[in-house]
Amino acid sequence: MRITEIFHSIQGESSYAGQPCVFIRLTGCPLRCTWCDTDYAFHGGQDGSIDDALAKVHRYRCRLVEVTGGEPLAQPESLPLMARLCDAGYTVLLETSGAFDIAPVDPRVHVILDVKCPGSDMTDRMHWPNLSRLAAKDEAKFVLADRADYDWASETLARYDLANRCTVLFSPVFGSLDIRELAEWILADRLPVRFQLQMHKYIWAPDMRGV
Repeated sequence: MRITEIFHSIQGESSYAGQPCVFIRLTGCPLRCTWCDTDYAFHGGQDGSIDDALAKVHRYRCRLVEVTGGEPLAQPESLPLMARLCDAGYTVLLETSGAFDIAPVDPRVHVILDVKCPGSDMTDRMHWPNLSRLAAKDEAKFVLADRADYDWASETLARYDLANRCTVLFSPVFGSLDIRELAEWILADRLPVRFQLQMHKYIWAPDMRGV
């Protein structure tokens, strides 16, 4: 298993935002989203075993763990890693691009599925059956670069009835979409979504690693 970093920080996104969390960032991603803020995880990293990763997580004494990337599901070892974390009693989050089938993911894992809007240039990489596999414990995240992304996300929200399936997150691309505008669009359209910011980018420098 190739690992870029394992670190302890404040969860900056999702309905778990604000909670201490251990992040396991796996290396590699086949996508190239225009707004990607973790391209340093595309390459490099170090080889490590699942046992090594579990030992490092255990040292932080934190029960919330997120497996992220890159794209964690690009590495088959991510599946037994998450199952082992669940077996050990951790609350496990998976941050995934939506390009890989989530069916094999342990049902105890909380999936945070990034639905790729047109502004990402990666919409054609979406594995659309994933949306029907989301459960109430999971979350669908739309990262929005502009009004066109917002309109597309709103249509997708309705088409797949996502708000009645799971929590839906609308998140602006940091430094690109005005956060007040997005909040006002959501309110004007009465959308049943959760507005979110990347909290960690307001606590630390936006390009800081390991936080």
